[in-house]
Amino acid sequence: MDGKERASGKKKKTIEVGPWGGNGGADWDDGIYNGVREITLAYGLCIDSITVVYDRNGKPVKAETHGGRGGDQTTEIKLQYPDEFLVSVSGHYCPMVYGGGPIIRSLKFQSNRRTFGPYGIEEGTPFTFTVDGGKIVGLKGRNGRYLDAIGFHVSPPQTKKLFQSIQKSFRRLASSVSKP
Repeated sequence: MDGKERASGKKKKTIEVGPWGGNGGADWDDGIYNGVREITLAYGLCIDSITVVYDRNGKPVKAETHGGRGGDQTTEIKLQYPDEFLVSVSGHYCPMVYGGGPIIRSLKFQSNRRTFGPYGIEEGTPFTFTVDGGKIVGLKGRNGRYLDAIGFHVSPPQTKKLFQSIQKSFRRLASSVSKP
């Protein structure tokens, strides 16, 4: 079973957005999970690599590292999952000084509670992606020696669960009112 399926075997309803950045490197896609628990970045003049630990049905799942082995700085972002989740990612991309296609130069993450970063160099073309009511449940992009591009799998707002909860409340209320 890959990250794009639930334990029941049904596909999750998600939206893919992006990627932002360049066309270099190879495509990668971590798939779709319940949410993001941790992100590890290696960076310097650009984002050299990213590694994400996701949540699948209450258990941590570490994805592959995407990018190269460079970067003179490392940071670990640990979310207080499940109460804290990713709602926004922004950054910059542009070609490196010595040439080549655009790569991700900086990243900043925002949860429903805190902001992390920016990491790397804020130089080049800016991008921002913000989820309205949902959350980021998977990452994808392109990589080679660096992180060339980044995109996201987004879970829409949980309106169905809210609706079902309201329905149950009304049923309980109706049954208690109809009793003599």
